[in-house]
Amino acid sequence: MSIYYLYQDKKKCIGCYSCTIACKVNKNILTGPKPSDIIPVGPKFIDDAPRVSFVFMPCFHCETAWCVSACPTGAMQKRSEDGIVFVDPDLCIGCKSCMSACPWGAPQWNEETGKVIKCDYCKDRLDEGLMPACVTVCTTHCLKFGKANELPDIRRIRYAREIASL
Repeated sequence: MSIYYLYQDKKKCIGCYSCTIACKVNKNILTGPKPSDIIPVGPKFIDDAPRVSFVFMPCFHCETAWCVSACPTGAMQKRSEDGIVFVDPDLCIGCKSCMSACPWGAPQWNEETGKVIKCDYCKDRLDEGLMPACVTVCTTHCLKFGKANELPDIRRIRYAREIASL
């Protein structure tokens, strides 16, 4: 598992897709694949009104990443220092084994390059001390990123505030 944690507060997300666009710009992906995506859920009726919620879907950087073990060339790798799973494009032969192995659909096919890409938490930006592109452009600040052991339990705090306001 990655030492990093990317959290989405679903109650704040408005489905603007700025995170998905920033990801594509950062990775120079013009069309097609989305290393991180927003999935609309609904509409559902809540309090007699139709509501749609949005789920942010990046890579989960699994502790035992099936995509890494499925890759025959070693192109799909996991950084030992922080657990970030990424693709080395120089080693990728486009066999799509990692795509078949991932239960979350994180590895995406890039038709333009004939290779697989995926969310890597913008490791190039992290290495420079910056946040992932998706987090920096989130208009409602529903995306939070940091080391898992340093981030407060956002859901617990929000729940406590909701209970206190009753």
